[in-house]
Amino acid sequence: MHDLLRARLMRHVESLPEAQIYQALDYIEFLSSKYARDMREPGSFQKFTELLEDKMRGQGLAFGTIKGALGVMGTAGRVVSGITEAGRTVIREVESVITAPPPEPGKPALPPPTRQADGDPQGGAQATG
Repeated sequence: MHDLLRARLMRHVESLPEAQIYQALDYIEFLSSKYARDMREPGSFQKFTELLEDKMRGQGLAFGTIKGALGVMGTAGRVVSGITEAGRTVIREVESVITAPPPEPGKPALPPPTRQADGDPQGGAQATG
């Protein structure tokens, strides 16, 4: 889909009341089930959120309630995503340490710290006092 069509669709969707937005979503999902060639499969958290939204709509909850619940779910999804990415970073760091080649014999594993002009190996200011 090109950017102009996407913007045109969003402009029309954003102008609709909540109830009609859900009708449009239902129609799009219907068309997608009939004609979609390749549709990205949502992640498990997204699937859960969509299922929760559908159940809340089915129970006839107010749109404000649904919107609030989905806002919380969106925040939770971002938190989970951040934690997942942090975990991946830790795993990559551990793997890089584990798979690093061993130091050559006679060479230290880490270079010695360099001394700054003030004599502090970390380069911080010395406490006076």
